[in-house]
Amino acid sequence: MTTSTAQDLDDTAGTTGTTTASPTAPGASAAPRRGRWIDHWDPEDETFWHDGGKRIARRNLWISVFAEFLGFAVWATWSIVVPQLGAAGFALTVDQQFWLIAVPALVGATLRIPYTFAVPMFGGRNWTIVSALLLLLPTGALAWAVQRPDTSFGVLLVIAMLAGVGGGNFASSMANISFFYPEKEKGKALGLNAAGGNLGTAAVQLAVPLVIVAGAGIALERAGLMMIPFILLAAFLAWRYMDNLTSARADYRSFAAAAKNTHTWVISFIYIGTFGSFIGYSGAFPTLLKSQFPEVTLSIAFLGALVGSLTRPLGGILADKVGGTRVTMASLVLMALGAVGAVQALGSHSYALFLTSFLLLFVATGVGNGSTYRMIPAVFQAGVTTAEARAKARKAAAGCIGIAGAVGAFGGFLIPRGFAASNSLAGSLVPALWAFVGVYLVMAATAWFVYQRRGSAMAAENI
Repeated sequence: MTTSTAQDLDDTAGTTGTTTASPTAPGASAAPRRGRWIDHWDPEDETFWHDGGKRIARRNLWISVFAEFLGFAVWATWSIVVPQLGAAGFALTVDQQFWLIAVPALVGATLRIPYTFAVPMFGGRNWTIVSALLLLLPTGALAWAVQRPDTSFGVLLVIAMLAGVGGGNFASSMANISFFYPEKEKGKALGLNAAGGNLGTAAVQLAVPLVIVAGAGIALERAGLMMIPFILLAAFLAWRYMDNLTSARADYRSFAAAAKNTHTWVISFIYIGTFGSFIGYSGAFPTLLKSQFPEVTLSIAFLGALVGSLTRPLGGILADKVGGTRVTMASLVLMALGAVGAVQALGSHSYALFLTSFLLLFVATGVGNGSTYRMIPAVFQAGVTTAEARAKARKAAAGCIGIAGAVGAFGGFLIPRGFAASNSLAGSLVPALWAFVGVYLVMAATAWFVYQRRGSAMAAENI
């Protein structure tokens, strides 16, 4: 593709609603299709990239970040709504409350694999529009249900499950953006995309308590209604300014290769501890604060998700300098220490210690999220010497990222259910916290044994 063609691509993409391919571009379609399709995309070509390609990629990235931000916000809405249901007239047991917090994570984790394949099947722009509009279902249903205290728990549970579609958005957004960027810039682009999405959790936990009490009483339906204009805006921006790439193809072989690789499942296990803990604690934290320290009325639950999101890029930066496994191990140990601190705080009923311990947990999850993702390409490139083998390794690593992202998200279900079981069986959160301490230490030991232990196959690779 010539320089002028790359520039024309960008100009055309910003002004039309039909195919954006140049007539002379290699692989161009014989007949134009409806929608914004780019038939030739080669970000590895420096001329193409600097003369229009980079600008198109950035435009798609920032709209994708916004849409994913909303996905996370909807995914986390029940985490901040559940503690307010009592004031709205609902009579729910502690176990029922934790079910409502946990099921969005379960559904979101399950949807991540099919959402990944939706991008090459329907087009990144098209699926961003569809996945954004799907968010209207959980938000509209939430606004309807919370105005009716006689709504059964079963109906509430189904509506909470609908919020899981927001969790699937992460997978499709990451898959879509990965197609737009060259290898040397994918890490930064995907890091920005992931961090921007994660911030949606903190944003909704900050905004909902303020919005629902504006005026007299509690208008809990606003938790859903407030999202609708932003969802429609995201769908419009995707329709007007995003692009589909013909070259985006589902690579089922990379998933198959990753699924057969033991390291995929080792990393997925570790990622349950890092990302799963971030989602799980983000969901449970507002309810934990309200139930354990009801005398504290200040709404600061959003701080946990906020620091966890902001420290995710730091984990990647540190991993680049000292190795992903070392940073991941350190983050897991810090998470164990944070959980121990929370146990001590519950024993002494110290709000300050409880808050500090959980903020440490959130910081550690953020760092661990970034460093664990950084481990994946290093693990799959270990011992690779030929160009062909490196290409296969990159594809397998991409498959591992998809699998680990889905498996890790199940932690968002396990942690709230762990708290619920602990409360039901022991009347306290302490057994669950001690169990989490043990799991984090096992995960740290697993990372050391596989990737750092002297004499192990990976020890010399500085993973």
